[in-house]
Amino acid sequence: MAVEHVTIPARFNGPPTTANGGYACGLVAAAIGASATVRLVAPPPLDVPLERRREDGVVRLVDGETVIAEGRPGEPSAALRTPPSLDAAARASEGYAWRDPEHHVFPSCFVCGPLRRADGLRIYPGPIGADGAIACTWTPADDLAVDGVVDPRFVWSALDCPSGLACMPPGRQSVLASMTAAIGAPVHAGRPCVVTAWPVGSQGRKHRAVSALHDAEGGLVARAEALWITLRA
Repeated sequence: MAVEHVTIPARFNGPPTTANGGYACGLVAAAIGASATVRLVAPPPLDVPLERRREDGVVRLVDGETVIAEGRPGEPSAALRTPPSLDAAARASEGYAWRDPEHHVFPSCFVCGPLRRADGLRIYPGPIGADGAIACTWTPADDLAVDGVVDPRFVWSALDCPSGLACMPPGRQSVLASMTAAIGAPVHAGRPCVVTAWPVGSQGRKHRAVSALHDAEGGLVARAEALWITLRA
């Protein structure tokens, strides 16, 4: 068994005291490859030394004896849609329903929180169609990249929250349960791209959605399928 020691900095939170689910999944996927399926088993802690263990093709993120996440090779299978243009995605973002911190269930989220304009990803998707699809633009900051290429952990993060915003019930706290993502091309800092997401179905407290990242010319960069769980009242 191969073991690496990793820590999720407090900056990369989703809920106030735990990590953004997409970031945690991306941390696991980094030890698997460009395409992976990751299941979150427990809330990923922040600023806590963790072990990333790789054994028999499975990668686990572990806190002491607690398994936080488990990943293995996987490939998204859902059909994709033609992305909107940069201009159309920017206009959609103007309708971001959670721009007011009082209306956002996790307003300090690193990815989509309105309180994180200074150091977050600032991904604020708004409605782009009548079927629940949402979209926005995203221009990654330089501090997310190495030699100009955005770290895949942040690509997973960028695919995470839009899927949840597309499928989870309004006003209810929902969390990422599992995510399958594939990164097919580099994401470059400073270059705008288009983020899209749309719901694909719900059953009780379980909700599924697809998200995608395209470059400014409409080329597919990354895609994901996600399962979200609404917490019990």
